[in-house]
Amino acid sequence: MTYYLTKGSLASLGGLDSSGAGSSGIALWGVLAFFFGAPLGLLGNLAQVPGIGGLFFRLLIPLVAFYETSMRLETESRGPSQVVLGTWTTVRFTAVAVAVALVGHTVWGWWRSRRVRSAGVGVG
Repeated sequence: MTYYLTKGSLASLGGLDSSGAGSSGIALWGVLAFFFGAPLGLLGNLAQVPGIGGLFFRLLIPLVAFYETSMRLETESRGPSQVVLGTWTTVRFTAVAVAVALVGHTVWGWWRSRRVRSAGVGVG
């Protein structure tokens, strides 16, 4: 909502194109926030589950970013500028790097806790 309010106020000052700055954009995002706020909040809460149990939920953001930018690359490949191509490639690379880091961190924590339990060393 802040985006559309800022865009509308800057458009009234002559600084931006005002297309899409009306109340319809605010209403759309308000309705989407109302319907998707609770389910996405639940997914965020499940992502905080430590270990392998929350790994899938932690991987959702990098996977969605990779998929979405792949679809954009496919759509915009009919003549994108080098800036657009570089941006989407950077986003895809970063999404893969974050996913690998999340999996590595989870596996490392699982392996370390398993090793501590097998050695009989108490945690605390």
